[in-house]
Amino acid sequence: MGEGDDEPGFIELAFEEQPSEDMLARAHEFHEQMGQRRTTRHFSTREVPRELIELAVRTASTAPSGAHLQPWTFVAVSNPELKARIREAAEVEEKKFYEGRMPEAWEEVLTPLGTDYVKEHITDAPWIVVLFRHSQRARAGGEMSPTYYAQESCGIAAGLFIAAVHNMGLTPLSHTPSPMGFLRDILGRPEHEHAMLLMPVGYPADNARVPDLKRKGLDEVSEFLE
Repeated sequence: MGEGDDEPGFIELAFEEQPSEDMLARAHEFHEQMGQRRTTRHFSTREVPRELIELAVRTASTAPSGAHLQPWTFVAVSNPELKARIREAAEVEEKKFYEGRMPEAWEEVLTPLGTDYVKEHITDAPWIVVLFRHSQRARAGGEMSPTYYAQESCGIAAGLFIAAVHNMGLTPLSHTPSPMGFLRDILGRPEHEHAMLLMPVGYPADNARVPDLKRKGLDEVSEFLE
């Protein structure tokens, strides 16, 4: 496009270049902050304002998505009775999984983390946020059509949600009950929405514990071809 040319449906990119030293400092600061993120299953029942959850969802929704369809719904639940129903249903499925459906290879890596089918975090955390992936979308005429790259798009949005929650000083847990169809039923979501993650959000309990783990080094997770 030439200078002064307008293209319908487009606006000018708002971009402010940062000095290189500021870029490096900001990158180090964010890496150090995210390096402190840990997943715990021990939550305080301390209240968390709804506005913080709303801002985390808004941040997650800045994620890029296939054809900008934003194929996600974040369902945030603080109602104690509803959380209790979800926990009960999750524990039924998880008990079956832990006691019979779990593949040996999965058990091998899960056992050191000390998890089991009891899910106190669902009822202890002040909020649980369920991320639903849309497999279809409604077109202008009302008919349904497939979405595109919905799995990848929701994965990016989930990452931004987790980063936003950690950034504000709270703790998120990414929980995947298996299977998760009960979440659609309990939360009254349509058939084309599929539960992808159940994320308790709140303050860690005073006695919160985490596995003693080390993250892989840069050379183990990347390769640079220059």
